[in-house]
Amino acid sequence: MIECYDPLESPPPEEWLDTDETKRLRLVEDYHRRARIRLPNVRVHASFHVIVENQVAIGDEIPVSRTLARLMDKGVDRHDALHAIASVLSEHVFEIANGVRQHPDPNAAYYAALERLTVES
Repeated sequence: MIECYDPLESPPPEEWLDTDETKRLRLVEDYHRRARIRLPNVRVHASFHVIVENQVAIGDEIPVSRTLARLMDKGVDRHDALHAIASVLSEHVFEIANGVRQHPDPNAAYYAALERLTVES
């Protein structure tokens, strides 16, 4: 079971997914408090961290882990790469919530945006 979270280190996927969701959120929130990172809403920020970490832990079934690796290969640290992916995710969630996307597979646009994500963007 995971006892401490550090976004610069990949948590073991199986352990991460076996950890209760509430605890995952608490671990991410605790990291940001310990690092003295001020956030407008630590719960929302932590939620996006957890969602992206969950998607990374799933593996190659979806493009999130590949996107993370690609960004890190270009010199982006893991924490910033998680944030970049979370920004794409937040745009996707916003568009779905506001009825912008009308596609049979709501994840298709998200996955395509991840494939287009670059260090520059």
